[in-house]
Amino acid sequence: MSTFALAVRDSSTMLRRNLLHARRYPSLTLNLLLTPIMLLLLFVYVFGDVMSAGIGGGADRSAYVAYLVPGLLLMTIGSTTIGTAVSVSNDMTEGIVARFRTMAIHRGAVLIGHVVGSVLQSVTSVVVVGAVAVAIGFRTTDATALEWLAAFGLLVLFALALTWIAVGMGLVSPNAEAASNNATPLILLPLLSSAFVPVDGMPGWFRPIAEYQPFTPAIETLRGLLLGSEIGHHGWLALAWCTGLTVLGYFWSAARFDRDPK
Repeated sequence: MSTFALAVRDSSTMLRRNLLHARRYPSLTLNLLLTPIMLLLLFVYVFGDVMSAGIGGGADRSAYVAYLVPGLLLMTIGSTTIGTAVSVSNDMTEGIVARFRTMAIHRGAVLIGHVVGSVLQSVTSVVVVGAVAVAIGFRTTDATALEWLAAFGLLVLFALALTWIAVGMGLVSPNAEAASNNATPLILLPLLSSAFVPVDGMPGWFRPIAEYQPFTPAIETLRGLLLGSEIGHHGWLALAWCTGLTVLGYFWSAARFDRDPK
């Protein structure tokens, strides 16, 4: 069997293992998924009228629903990948990785299984949150099939980037609690982006931080694809962030994994 075929076979096995774990212990995924859903319902039904007026939508709450949902979809990805950091940390601290090292399996299969499984869970979580958003009134504005495909590609690429960062965080964490704490910025950064309010409404000294962090370009690009707003330079920034974080996370994770297990 060729090295590539061996890698695919072993990675598929690790992927099935991780998906079985997620199915048997759904509480972590559900808890992380509830955060963006609760924020969606809170900002729409409690603050929706006020926030809609603040972004120029008048008393029409649907204007703020349309503005809010793209940011919540990306926040969902950040929330889901926290579970990846915890899962990786558990594997490293409970000795299962040390056991895998003694077996005749492809060395990178463990990480690839985590990454692919996390991306699949992220996409599933986005679909669930998107369904809730549609149920409460979210609608796109004549997005074409190509724009929908580009939006889906952006979500997958963003999930891949954050997953590799989360894997690295899990590998360097001494336990699951530390991994969860280390990955917390993945769900806090959207709060400091354009997810909830426009960057123009933020204090002048804070605007560059909010505008050029990873989430804002991705959010504005997703809004442009689904709602027809101006994308401008955000598309290139989003791709640059996704590519950079993926490369950084991959090499960080690979270097840390190649060391002796904890």
